[in-house]
Amino acid sequence: MVRTKIAILGLCTLAVLLGAGSMTPRADAAELPASQTRITVALLPNGLDPDRLWSIDGISPGVYSAGMGGVTPDQTYLDITQGSRVFGSLYKYELPLVLPRGDVVPNWDRIVRRADSAPVDIVPGLLASVVNTVPVAGRDRVAMEAEPDLVYPSILAADRDGRIGRMPVGCRKRGCMPVVRVQNADPADLPAIIAKLSGNDMMIAIERSPPPPSRSLAMGIAGAGFSGNLTSDTTRIDGFVLSTDIAPTIITRLGLEIPDQMTGEQIRSEGAPDAAAVASLADRLSIVGMRRSPVIGVSALVWILLTGLVAALSRGRLARPAVQMLAVSVALLPLILMFTAALRPSLDAERLIVALGTPILAAILLRFVGGWRALSVACMATVLGVACDLIAGSPLTGLSLLGPSPGLGVRFYGIGNELAGILVVVLLMGIGSGIAGFRPQLSPRRSAIVFLFVTIPLAAIFASGHFGADVGSALVFPAVAVVAAALVAGRPKLALIAFVVPIIALALLAAGDLVTGGNSHFIRSFVHGSGDTNIFDVVIRRLHLAGRSFVRGAGGMIMPLTVVVIGLGIAYRKRIAAWLEPVPAVRAAYVAGIVAALLGTAANDSGVLLLEVGSAFLLVFTGFSWAQSPKGGPNR
Repeated sequence: MVRTKIAILGLCTLAVLLGAGSMTPRADAAELPASQTRITVALLPNGLDPDRLWSIDGISPGVYSAGMGGVTPDQTYLDITQGSRVFGSLYKYELPLVLPRGDVVPNWDRIVRRADSAPVDIVPGLLASVVNTVPVAGRDRVAMEAEPDLVYPSILAADRDGRIGRMPVGCRKRGCMPVVRVQNADPADLPAIIAKLSGNDMMIAIERSPPPPSRSLAMGIAGAGFSGNLTSDTTRIDGFVLSTDIAPTIITRLGLEIPDQMTGEQIRSEGAPDAAAVASLADRLSIVGMRRSPVIGVSALVWILLTGLVAALSRGRLARPAVQMLAVSVALLPLILMFTAALRPSLDAERLIVALGTPILAAILLRFVGGWRALSVACMATVLGVACDLIAGSPLTGLSLLGPSPGLGVRFYGIGNELAGILVVVLLMGIGSGIAGFRPQLSPRRSAIVFLFVTIPLAAIFASGHFGADVGSALVFPAVAVVAAALVAGRPKLALIAFVVPIIALALLAAGDLVTGGNSHFIRSFVHGSGDTNIFDVVIRRLHLAGRSFVRGAGGMIMPLTVVVIGLGIAYRKRIAAWLEPVPAVRAAYVAGIVAALLGTAANDSGVLLLEVGSAFLLVFTGFSWAQSPKGGPNR
């Protein structure tokens, strides 16, 4: 069985190598001279019916994320000009009043100072400054201009000095038009604009900011090369792009070089236009974050209460089976949430599937497989399910309630920090319980090899820019694999190698992404020099966000409970050690799981969440170990 699992991982890894060479290439730059190209950025009314836009002939439909979390219109338009964005909390200063009515953005010096205060290389007005390098013969005006009556959206035409290019009143003929013009529009105006497109011309129509909470905004692009749903390498989601992708798209269309400071990617279209699919995607993205508590939280609470009720009513006789079912259900949870992501059901249906379907599947595993084997099957099914979903390029992981929550404007593909923190603990327990259940007589040396050879390929998948895109996985997975291998082999001093492993893993990650063209944020930041200016800035940013996550967590209920759980674990560590004594592989996995939770907390900007989810999963696996201890009968 262990060989079978390794074979499955080998196939998945082979798929990684084969799939790396078949990724969609970037679209070619403009072939015509930039001065002969005309690009229109059309600002549509806020709150419009997207079908009015997407039903227009020649439009490639999509939605765009207007910002990180709640965002104001002026911040959205600044992010577009910058081609880069960060959380508002990372700026040292508040955004000043921005109400441009003339040819200069008010308080521009304060806007620039605020951008300079962020631990990221952000340049307001960068888009217009690049576009304005295009020489336009016979004109004394700049190449990017906004209509004279535009207010907030005129920020899009502001250069690095805050100067706004303004179109003359009545400028409508092509000879009068700038290379890039920003204008008001209604969906009814767009067919006429599209009809005038020729050669390399392009129209980008975007719904005005701000978006409703947790929602994206409608957009569409028309022009040569656009014939399907919009996407970009930033999101890798069919129908979904970012505000920061707009500037690179314009710049590339003009045949210019994208500045290093821009972290966005060129927008392209894929497949055939499918407005219904885009609308369904937008609806799902908007509820991922909001459904976590009513689905995951309520289900977990129901399971815990039922476990306690069964134990109380049976006077302890059924406590151990109930705890086992709870642990196996928790291990299966990420897999079931991928299933509901495929179905995209209503809230009530998703809650029912998760709350009832998961324990039913757990009961089947415990009945027909049993003991450590059942836990191992549940854990490995979850981890391998996520890995193969990522390799296949499926969106299910991203659209699940444990996905990266792209609707919040933070992570758009691969796995998020929380899921990575869950998967590493689940994987370790899957390997340890698999050895305990299927090969209890496996030698310490071979057990160590299993930990290493199962974990390392999965680390490559979860960390790769092509698939999981979680840099933290490159740090945590290999390190804890070394810890588990050293402990199960009876060589605890070798666990110190884990301090060196993350450095090697990061170097291999960078090399792998460069060779395969992974184009991850990690590569764009440190190798190509875009986005984050240096590793010190990244560390400062992550520490700031991690500290903020602990401050925010201290005001809720989960963090205090986590502290209590950790305290009880320390207080009862000898008793827990006794439960794990008969199963060395599980003991090694458990200790490595603790290291994973601590290392993940330190390595990620959402540190408190990593600590909370790691502690929660270790708690239920502690319960399973108690249920499998000698007092509960012979181990299986």
